[in-house]
Amino acid sequence: MFNTPVAISFTLLLSFPLIFLFAPQIFPSKHVDISIPDELDDLALFRRATLASIDGVGGAISRLDTTNPRMKIAFLFLTNTDLHFAPLWDRFFAGHDGRFNIYIHADPSARISRPGGRVFKGRFIAAKRTQRASPTLISAARRLMATALLDDPLNSYFALVSQHCIPLHSFDFIYNSLFTSQFPEYQSFIQILSNESYMWDRYVARGERTMLPEVPFDRFRFGSQFFVLTRRHALVVIRDRRLWRKFKMPCLNNDSCYPEEHYFPTLLSMEDPKGCTHYTLTRVNWTESVDGHPRTYLPSEISPELIYKLRKSNSTYSHMFARKFSPDCLKPLMKIADNVIFRD
Repeated sequence: MFNTPVAISFTLLLSFPLIFLFAPQIFPSKHVDISIPDELDDLALFRRATLASIDGVGGAISRLDTTNPRMKIAFLFLTNTDLHFAPLWDRFFAGHDGRFNIYIHADPSARISRPGGRVFKGRFIAAKRTQRASPTLISAARRLMATALLDDPLNSYFALVSQHCIPLHSFDFIYNSLFTSQFPEYQSFIQILSNESYMWDRYVARGERTMLPEVPFDRFRFGSQFFVLTRRHALVVIRDRRLWRKFKMPCLNNDSCYPEEHYFPTLLSMEDPKGCTHYTLTRVNWTESVDGHPRTYLPSEISPELIYKLRKSNSTYSHMFARKFSPDCLKPLMKIADNVIFRD
């Protein structure tokens, strides 16, 4: 007979392999992993989109419009819930066929009701699971861009928005602003910051030297994950392999890991800083953030004054979109849509 201490020690020794085997089920990872099949699917999509754009025009014909030669805005909806503001967006797009395309990446693990309305019909793309503060959001945005690049050579701007975003102006105002001289000629509107107090903690979230040599700390950037990119920069994003290999790596410190807020600003800052405005067109209120989420506006706060306030920026331009709004804001927003939001 084994004495008790020896028996316990022997049992623990035998249990180690079982702990390693079942640990992922017992202690699930905070982040959703990107599987090899998903990665290969994306690479194949990116390759097709790149090859279709080699001639500089695109080489693909849109499923929505094959005759109108006007440049278009590709609206890229990234969501893991219902598109609660679909009726507002439907009214925003009404009467502007031939000047936009819509693409929706909806997390397949979430139960999402497809919105009614003609403009959203058939606009859902092949999607993969996503999770906040993980590389899956980078993959989803790249997937949306690649699909839009492949779908229509006239997609000239790529606007990434979420289910919590609303437009702050009419479609005509936004379209004319992007394609006229109000803004710097054909630049991407992406926030690029470098001197935030938390940058070092986020840089070393994967390990102090993990990002080297591709991304030295003085080239590491931060910015809003919602942006409006030119077609040229959308191609830069889907062609990238070098930085993606770094940003998709798992973090050791998950509390400081927000790859979706660093990958795009860092990549475009390194590749073409002069081709970016360094500011975003999407207004977000971080002054009253909760658990890393921006302030969420409630129905009681919806008013013409709020819309006018959200439009204002610290520069000469006007914000085009805003977030974050609770789903029950739809009714009061619809009430002021025609007379306030879409009246510029």
